[in-house]
Amino acid sequence: MTVQRPLGRQARLLEAKEITRRAILDAALDLFITNGYAHVSIRAIAARVEYSPGAIYGYFASKDDIFFALAEEGLRSLGDRELADAPSPDPVEDVRAAAWRLYEFSKEQPQYFALVFLDPRVPRVSREYERFAFISEMKARALARVDRCVAEGLFPSTTHAEVALRLLWAPIVGIAALRLSRRMPDEVDPDPLVRDAIETTIAGIRAGAPRHARPSPVVAAPDSVTPQPAASTA
Repeated sequence: MTVQRPLGRQARLLEAKEITRRAILDAALDLFITNGYAHVSIRAIAARVEYSPGAIYGYFASKDDIFFALAEEGLRSLGDRELADAPSPDPVEDVRAAAWRLYEFSKEQPQYFALVFLDPRVPRVSREYERFAFISEMKARALARVDRCVAEGLFPSTTHAEVALRLLWAPIVGIAALRLSRRMPDEVDPDPLVRDAIETTIAGIRAGAPRHARPSPVVAAPDSVTPQPAASTA
């Protein structure tokens, strides 16, 4: 029988601090989603967790800092799945699977998805280069999937990987937004709609349909980190 030793004073303090930090983040996420980021104050978050506004600053420097902590949690949960998958023998299936993972994220983590992708008033994650450096790896992996399709002759040689990704992500974000805002008709199942949107976009890319959009100009960021997620916060 294993006897659990009581935590030392330092360990208890750290545990209590983490519990409070978690409560602040959970309260802020709920308020951001319910009221919109721009309409939530530190005072409102403090009231929700029954703390003084000054006490909140012992954990987070600002409301933006709270958002960045939440955005990192959400995007990491998406990135961990994206970066864990090894390439398959079928590069088009890899592109298809990556697109579907974005939609799954909207279903499994709807609050994080809504906060990061749908609220136009949140700060841009590119302000926090070091914290969100992993997004560059996510984007590079996604671009490489499309480039592999081009290299193997499955997509036209004129395909811009960045444009292809935007075309894939746009309908997914749109359908997810309709579902989350309850503007999707009750009789419409969004899951097959998303699958059809992915298949239609892939078919269009393979047929050489993208002819108007162009990739963004490359702008160097400090330390050569240019995080650009598929969100309004990029």
